[in-house]
Amino acid sequence: MSDFNRGIMKFDGADSPAAIALSAIVVLGGIGVLIVWALRSAYVLG
Repeated sequence: MSDFNRGIMKFDGADSPAAIALSAIVVLGGIGVLIVWALRSAYVLG
């Protein structure tokens, strides 16, 4: 069992490149949305 197949990622294939890429896209996308929302709220852009 790899280190990626532990914790909340307890399923077969949790350490596959596709699962890692999908998780990274979701996390980075969420961070990006929060940054854009914060900038629009603080500086009234657009």
